[in-house]
Amino acid sequence: MDKKTVRDVHVRGGRVLVRADFNVPLDKATGTVGDTRLRATMPTIEYLREHGAKIILCSHLDRPGGKVVEGLRMAPVAKRLSELLGTPVRSVRDCVGQEVEDAVWELKEGDILLLENLRFHPEEEADDPNFARALASLADLFVNDAFGAAHRAHASTVGVAIYLPAVAGLLMEKEIDSLTKVTANPERPFAALLGGAKISSKMGVINNLIKKLDMLLIGGGMACTFLKAKGLEVGESTVGEEQVPLAAHLMELISKNGTKLFLPTDVVIADAFSADAHYKTVPVDKIEPGWRIMDIGPETVKLFSAQLEKCKMVFWNGPMGVFEFPAFAEGTKAMARELAHLKAITIAGGGETLAAVEEEGLMDKMTHVSTGGGASLEFLEGKVLPGVAALQDK
Repeated sequence: MDKKTVRDVHVRGGRVLVRADFNVPLDKATGTVGDTRLRATMPTIEYLREHGAKIILCSHLDRPGGKVVEGLRMAPVAKRLSELLGTPVRSVRDCVGQEVEDAVWELKEGDILLLENLRFHPEEEADDPNFARALASLADLFVNDAFGAAHRAHASTVGVAIYLPAVAGLLMEKEIDSLTKVTANPERPFAALLGGAKISSKMGVINNLIKKLDMLLIGGGMACTFLKAKGLEVGESTVGEEQVPLAAHLMELISKNGTKLFLPTDVVIADAFSADAHYKTVPVDKIEPGWRIMDIGPETVKLFSAQLEKCKMVFWNGPMGVFEFPAFAEGTKAMARELAHLKAITIAGGGETLAAVEEEGLMDKMTHVSTGGGASLEFLEGKVLPGVAALQDK
């Protein structure tokens, strides 16, 4: 990575503002916190503790809309982070103001303070310079470890870097280095396994990677559009009509490039978009009117797996079906298990892909699982991420 990291600067005794991505699942009834993203940021926090920094963590949580929402306070995150680190993590009830300033000045080397949800202030998403300056005034150094928010030009990702020396955290470094392997010089044969609902959300990725890909495997809602573009009946499957010509164009582009395209050969269909709908597995040319595609079928899992076994690198983004319904999650879970045992570099994108890998207990079986959904896609499209561009060059 061509940006400075926390390893390149002196931190002992200094106040370090760390932008983390603690936008985690939060069970408001029990206070239970999903901790995958907390664990991902722990190497940066532990590095700073070991090197005597005074650590000020900040993050957003969900979308409170620029106002205080009691159920979206950061206190449960601080509690869980304290358990994981084995050291106290104090939380405060705002991210700027006198209470925060007093808490910061009380910090000793190795102490950790977590600020309140940044998005309680509308100025955060507006990248308001006064809000950014107030955050920056708390510290001597800014460390951005929030790759999942790096595609957002917000006060805490871009604005603060105007007022403080800004470097990458260890997670940010790992994310960029891992995803650069996909875009710069991937191991061959190289495959992309793409799912999710819309082709348009993956169009930039396909365009940017097409000349590097040996094969492209498509499942999820995207596959419905490709199947319709081939003239097949897809019943009540959700297909944006404007997406069909785009699918046809992509198939032509893929063919011209010599990349092998694999679409589902069988699918799980249901008579309603519901967790308890009636369902069955059929070949893709036997989908009846009134039914809809909800998942890839077992023969498709075998086909995709056989192709991926040939690869030295695989990038995966997007579920293979309606993953939130247990009856239609098996295709996604099966592909997670397949990638986990491949003797290849396996890099999975964030969002629902992260959730699937985590649910199957396979996080440590992948080469890298990105914590950023939208950020990882934009990076793979070749876009400059504002939160990365704001960091100091080496």
